[in-house]
Amino acid sequence: MLSDSTLRWRCRRGKKELDVLLARFLERHLAGLDAAQRAAFERLLALEDEDLLDRVLGRVGPDDPATAAVLDRLNGAA
Repeated sequence: MLSDSTLRWRCRRGKKELDVLLARFLERHLAGLDAAQRAAFERLLALEDEDLLDRVLGRVGPDDPATAAVLDRLNGAA
């Protein structure tokens, strides 16, 4: 599992929209994630910007329930 500071660093993206969305998500939801959701968030951050944006916008569905929960919270952070 990545440290909080490493997660914050990985939230810095090439797209300003993702930067803002991910920063809000961290502020509001990071402390409340369970282990499966945190792992799902780490997997999402490993994606390329376009692939991550496709998932956030619902163009590509979640891979599992934990990822679905994280994407729901991400969309709520918008």
